[in-house]
Amino acid sequence: MATFAVILPAAGKSSRFHDKHYKKPFIALGERAVWLHAADKFLNRDDVKQVILIISPEDREDFHMRFGANVAIMGIDVVEGGAERSDSVRNALARVHDEIDFVAVHDAARPCIASEWIDAVFDAAKETGAAILGVPVSSTLKRVAANNTIEATVPRANVWEAQTPQVFRRDWLVEAYAKADKTPATDDAELIQRLGHAVKVVPGSPINLKITTKDDLRLAAQALKALPKPKLEGPTHPFAGDDMWR
Repeated sequence: MATFAVILPAAGKSSRFHDKHYKKPFIALGERAVWLHAADKFLNRDDVKQVILIISPEDREDFHMRFGANVAIMGIDVVEGGAERSDSVRNALARVHDEIDFVAVHDAARPCIASEWIDAVFDAAKETGAAILGVPVSSTLKRVAANNTIEATVPRANVWEAQTPQVFRRDWLVEAYAKADKTPATDDAELIQRLGHAVKVVPGSPINLKITTKDDLRLAAQALKALPKPKLEGPTHPFAGDDMWR
């Protein structure tokens, strides 16, 4: 059986979330924190052997006060992030166990992920070496100038919105980060493409939304109720649904 490590970046500044008390991965969504919803979907899988959460150094003390018990019982590795997201993922990659075959990177602020979508993107990665979830863009796209006037309408044919998890052979992702230059990459898939590897896009769902604003948090509360139910419920981890975020 192929083995997976899952990296959950949660070290961003959450500047668009506008909450002075909580960053978006750590705020309550229902009865538990956003990042716990995301982590729980991976922790209950037999093929996931390691989960790594990336936090900002400035959040370490507060995070461990609120979630230290969760982390200990659930067996999650916590690493500190760097100045940029790429620095953070690189720090986490250094902690991935040597025996791991594939690495999945999933936004800690993307809690509405279903087991069947994880199955699909994991299977595609095993087949091709690199796969991500995505959804076709359905709305009309506009390129907008600095003064908020439309510059152009962007054709949406064959345009997809990338989601996570993004899943890659471990050796490919390690090589991609080792060779990454200072040219910005918007996601890990772009780094893999720079090596010359094709990346498979697996149809996801608009339900798999990323929380960026308070409005997204309200949408996520409803989206959780609409998630496809797993065929077989696995055992839940102790503290996975606890309210230690309070």
